[in-house]
Amino acid sequence: MTVDNDPLDLDYLLREDISDVDFEIPAASSVSIVDWQTLEDADAPAAWNALREWVEWFTVRYDISDLVVPACWYRHGNLVDELSALHTAHRVAFDASDNGLGPITWHEQLGEALSRLRHAYYGQCSNGHRGYRPRSWTGAIDEAECDGWVREAHA
Repeated sequence: MTVDNDPLDLDYLLREDISDVDFEIPAASSVSIVDWQTLEDADAPAAWNALREWVEWFTVRYDISDLVVPACWYRHGNLVDELSALHTAHRVAFDASDNGLGPITWHEQLGEALSRLRHAYYGQCSNGHRGYRPRSWTGAIDEAECDGWVREAHA
């Protein structure tokens, strides 16, 4: 059992140490995140137009090659997700609620994102757009083998 004013009580000591500290909680960011998987049709035009405007600005501003972000970027889900994440991060980094470290942090992360963008696209449509072919699991798994496998932990 602890006593509220026991000087050996760690909770009491912590409360005393921070009792005169004025904590300032930053304002919540006004930036919303687009979840492309659950995006409603009614919300799609605004989300797509905002992303398109930003992608066009971004690729010009940072001189991003069309080998990294092709004109058909919106037809490649992995590029959409990466560019959307960059767009959201950029908006948060430059939001009025940011503590000042957002812009430099965004630029530090940009190099990694560009590497992922290069890998995600790797010139797939250099000779014209190749139609989207989603991965399918239909017939890809030997059900008997899989059932046998999952019966053991394989630790």
